[in-house]
Amino acid sequence: MTAGTTDIAIIGDRFMRAEVFARALAEACGDRVRCRMLDLPWPDEPMEHGYAAPGLEGLKEYMGDPETVIAHAAGAPVLVTHLAPLSRGMFARLPELRLVAVSRGGPVNIDMAAARERGVLVVNTPGRNASAVAEFTIGAILAETRNITRGHDALRRGEYRGDLYRADMVGEELCDLTVGVVGYGAIGTRVVRLLRAFGCRILVTDPYVQLDPDDAAAGVEHVALPALLARADVVTLHARVTAETTGMIGAAELAAMKPSAILVNTARGPLVDHQALTEALAAGRIRGAMLDTFAVEPVPADWPLLRLPNVTLTPHIAGASQRTVRVAAARIAEEVRRWLAGEAPLNPC
Repeated sequence: MTAGTTDIAIIGDRFMRAEVFARALAEACGDRVRCRMLDLPWPDEPMEHGYAAPGLEGLKEYMGDPETVIAHAAGAPVLVTHLAPLSRGMFARLPELRLVAVSRGGPVNIDMAAARERGVLVVNTPGRNASAVAEFTIGAILAETRNITRGHDALRRGEYRGDLYRADMVGEELCDLTVGVVGYGAIGTRVVRLLRAFGCRILVTDPYVQLDPDDAAAGVEHVALPALLARADVVTLHARVTAETTGMIGAAELAAMKPSAILVNTARGPLVDHQALTEALAAGRIRGAMLDTFAVEPVPADWPLLRLPNVTLTPHIAGASQRTVRVAAARIAEEVRRWLAGEAPLNPC
């Protein structure tokens, strides 16, 4: 598509470093590209949302001052980014831009309507962290069902909790549990495959997909959400946030779960009504929860969930792995190579 050497503006951060993108691009494209690199301070500094800054309305989970982004990307036909925002106004000031490659599952930091109007192709990397999140989910289930968090917290306080061996305190083994998987996409399907190795009973709910024949042959059941909530000992969420799924686990759904059940959310915070969850956990209406994502991040220091003993919380790190970085960089580099060669993109947004 482009003769000679093409300028690639890369905006990475302290997770997806610009130099990693540059190495992948050099391997895929050779001397056809010339990279300029910039790293933003995330995750040492938090992301922002569109409502926080005039002119960036509608964008989510972004980091980067618009003037800094424009200055770095000016004149380049290709922008490779992880979190840098691109609003309608920013597109207008980058007239040479023809391709935006976003190394995340959804281009929530890009104004897609403005990109389409200006004829800018946007590509992304769906499933880049599917393996990482699926493995983390298994760890989250084990941490909560087997009192790993409570034992650790007690020892750090100088307390040796022998009571965690009491019959009313110990948890079941996964091989004796029924696990309900909500959402059967790239991550949900991997969670199911990992769970199968433990020998547990597995329920799946997803109104938009059918079970993989191999999972069905292994005894995985496809059920409606009410049936899953009533039967599952562990409910793990892997749905995307849409108007339909926002708040899908609220007071009624929590009341439908077993009192001994555990809720795991390594997907997105808005799937859960956190007030309703706090009340259910405090009242003992469900046994516990493990949450990696929240409606507001970072979470407020006075958040009631932080004070409950039957919940494990982690700071949105399920997808944080070295493999996630390598996979995302390689896929971005392949998209740029295809664009330069005039080939169809693999993951157009």
